[in-house]
Amino acid sequence: MTATKIFSKLSLLALFFAFGQAAPVTAQAASQDTKPEASKPDEAKPAADAETPKEESSVTDHTIQIGGQTIPYKATASTIMLKDEKGAPTALIYSTAYTRGDVKDFSQRPIAFIYNGGPGSASIWLHMGAFGPKHVVTENAAATPPAPYKVEDNADCLLDKADLVFIDPVGTGFSHATGKAADKDFWGVDSDVKSLAQFIGIYVSRNNRWNSPKFLIGESYGTFRSVALGNYLQSHDGMNINGIVLISSVLDMGTLSFSAGDDRSYIFYLPTYAAVAWYYKVLKDPPADLDAFIADARKFASTDYAAALMKGSKLGDAEKSDVVKKLAYFTGLSEDYLTKAELRVALPQFQAELERSRGLTVGRYDARFSGPTYDLLTEYAEFDPSATGIEGAFTAAFNSYVREDLKFGQDKTYKVLPPEPEGSWDWKHNPTPGAWPGAPNVEGDLVREMIDNPHLQVQVENGLFDMATPFFATEYTMDHLLLPADVAQNIHLEYYHAGHMMYLHQEDHDQLAANVRAFIESATKR
Repeated sequence: MTATKIFSKLSLLALFFAFGQAAPVTAQAASQDTKPEASKPDEAKPAADAETPKEESSVTDHTIQIGGQTIPYKATASTIMLKDEKGAPTALIYSTAYTRGDVKDFSQRPIAFIYNGGPGSASIWLHMGAFGPKHVVTENAAATPPAPYKVEDNADCLLDKADLVFIDPVGTGFSHATGKAADKDFWGVDSDVKSLAQFIGIYVSRNNRWNSPKFLIGESYGTFRSVALGNYLQSHDGMNINGIVLISSVLDMGTLSFSAGDDRSYIFYLPTYAAVAWYYKVLKDPPADLDAFIADARKFASTDYAAALMKGSKLGDAEKSDVVKKLAYFTGLSEDYLTKAELRVALPQFQAELERSRGLTVGRYDARFSGPTYDLLTEYAEFDPSATGIEGAFTAAFNSYVREDLKFGQDKTYKVLPPEPEGSWDWKHNPTPGAWPGAPNVEGDLVREMIDNPHLQVQVENGLFDMATPFFATEYTMDHLLLPADVAQNIHLEYYHAGHMMYLHQEDHDQLAANVRAFIESATKR
């Protein structure tokens, strides 16, 4: 969604099970012991109780089978009230928390705070696609048919290793501003971070989790958020984080922008274009080994291709012709098209052009998805098949699950991907006095928090067919943090043969869960 609206998939058949009886618990109303005095005829009546914002909570008990063991857990669907410095309410943030039921000492039990991106996305994608106790079944690399959808127990749920808190930022899910505040007051890099930090602080205090090992897990823009949030929690609240999981990462928005006069995006996208061309079998001499082919594409992108782009209009005809031939080899696009494009093919152009002869548009979030192109003369992709192919399944599945299983939100509207936050987002972040405004960037936050907390571990999950946040851009970012070697070794990169939401592919769903489990265990050890 700018860096992400996210979605998910698991190719298994299933049944929708509900465990245990619900025990809804709502914030206590004002005491009824004393009768209110009757109002005088000319006296204004006080606002109705319903107009006063209140926290709500529903707690239900369940069990799940993970790794051969039966795990009891408590699901808490609730809202937490945020307040300003004067104590006035500003927002109610909704979360779904899962806590293991057979743990006696939570000070040793890891806890993970999880969210998606957008900005402006609810957390249902990681919740019901990757790590929650239930997941929705979708088609592999194809549009999922309409309802009825199938929801099943998630054997890859992380509850065996950590308690899980899925958070919906203000303006998404059931979360919204209250009192004199408006949703848009929370739509910005820094205001979003501060609101989530306040939520986490309240949650940790109420549930006595200050001594628990803590993890932040975000996807797409959620990775941008995680880095800034981790730094804020450490520097402002004194809350050190054990580990951060960055799923489909972007820390420098400039790497994805294809801005005029800035050729970095073309360089960073080339290895992903190569992987996608290999997947669709459009290469004239297709290599058998994808990983070796990608390694060659990385080398070409960072050497001959980068050097040619740097020359701009001074690039000679002979060198240009040579680079065009190599680009055609790696991308599957015609030499004529690449020549007319001046060696520079932006993402929406690549999506439209790669499979044009077959009348198909290639997916952005997951290039393994494709869909019919309406206007075969279009220069840019008209839609993203990997987004439209799964959104309905996730939306319906979560709306049923939260009301039927979690017993929450019966009369409320759950906002999955509202367009307003992204369109109104304030991208300013820690502006340097006297510096010109630039692309939003949180690399400095990651450097600061890893220097301040040299035990902080970071794991970066990359999809080879992710065209929203290309892996080569992430590699460049991590390589250019210029951290001391003993700190830089705390950054770990993992790769998957899927897209932005690698958990849409069952094999990679399993591998992602295994990698995150191992990461939590490793980052918790002293």
